[in-house]
Amino acid sequence: MAHTMPVSITYHKPELVAPSMVTPYETKHLSDIDDQGSLRFQIPTLTFYKYNSSMEGKDPAKFIKRGLSKTLVFYYPLAGRLIEGPNKKLMVNCNGEGVLFVEADANVELEKLGESIKPPCPYLDLLLHHVPGSDGIIGCPLVLVQVTRFNCGGFVVGFRVNHTMMDAYGFKIFLSALSELIQGASAPSILPVWQRHLLSARSSPCITCTHHEFDEEIESKIAWESMEDQLIQQSFFFGNKEMEAMRTQVSPNCESTKFELLMAFLWKCRTIALNLHSEQIVRLTYLINIRGKSQKFKLPHGYYGNAFISPATVSKAGLLCSNPLSYAVELVKKLKDHLTEEYIKSVSDLILIKGRPELSKSWNFIISDNRSSGLDDFDFGWGNPILGGTAQAISFISFGVPVKNDKEEKGILIAISLPPLAMEKFQEVVYKMTLRNVEGVNKISKM
Repeated sequence: MAHTMPVSITYHKPELVAPSMVTPYETKHLSDIDDQGSLRFQIPTLTFYKYNSSMEGKDPAKFIKRGLSKTLVFYYPLAGRLIEGPNKKLMVNCNGEGVLFVEADANVELEKLGESIKPPCPYLDLLLHHVPGSDGIIGCPLVLVQVTRFNCGGFVVGFRVNHTMMDAYGFKIFLSALSELIQGASAPSILPVWQRHLLSARSSPCITCTHHEFDEEIESKIAWESMEDQLIQQSFFFGNKEMEAMRTQVSPNCESTKFELLMAFLWKCRTIALNLHSEQIVRLTYLINIRGKSQKFKLPHGYYGNAFISPATVSKAGLLCSNPLSYAVELVKKLKDHLTEEYIKSVSDLILIKGRPELSKSWNFIISDNRSSGLDDFDFGWGNPILGGTAQAISFISFGVPVKNDKEEKGILIAISLPPLAMEKFQEVVYKMTLRNVEGVNKISKM
């Protein structure tokens, strides 16, 4: 468990930052992919910057606030508010109200926080202050930005983004625009593209593929939801040694990517830890970015809406737990077969036909590969951050982020959410299956 220390933060009065020029006043529809039930939440990210002597005396909050105002001229829908149309269809009222901005000062030096800045960051609620009435989906600011200055001259930029508006890639190009405009550009190098109709249902919607990610078993859903309030989070680091230890448990002819292997491994360990009946159906749902993956289905370069599919693989718990790891890997590998134009259209149609269902909660492990999200790559004038990315797992959704451990080894950090007893068992299983051959159980932190 990472060492945490008392931190007190002084907050300035929250304010709205509007576009620096007049922007179109209009209503824009979200896509049906944007409008699925599981995306109606706020996603938190934290990006940490060290003191930079060349910026001595300059206030990062002022730079970022001014840059936001310029960036919102191009991304003006983000300055609006969501409204619901017929059948709760989400639309953006582009009214230029602005995004919420908070300045804050911490009574500590950034270095003193140590490893605890990594997900799940125990200071998240301080570094992304809850402004009353701001965190709803309808009629609330679509983005909250908090700049917290540390005593040492370092700072952290926290973002809380309404997920219906954009995914990790969309957020990346928004931050890229912000970085460029802060540093003097007159326009972003990638201009934003709306065109949400490209991922909306067909005029005659028709479900043509199997979508296990939305299968829901009432008893399993109730069982999981009864545990949601008890969930704790812990992060696990997987570097080259850990991945090699996993690879030794897979047959040589079972080829896979590093992330496919890791997903299969985590799914198996998690299922063992949950101690389910052998006949219980379990799922792994993988959030796959569709940009540039299909030759026939191409999105414009600047498309910043949600552009992913979430196919699921299923297994009986007993088969997953008792079979070699290769069994899980083969199931996970088949998920990329769903990257077809027809699957993308079928899921858009399903979301409309079935009234925007949420992803299944029936013993479903949902995971997103955020290693190339680039959230650790944005220079606001102080150089690149020391760490940036999603600040924690969201309930039962886990994110893989790139980090270095305390030995400066590169690897993947995954935050897992489980009830306390299952987390204890999960640690044991992970250790037994791979990490007993590696120095220490590379646990990062616990919340």
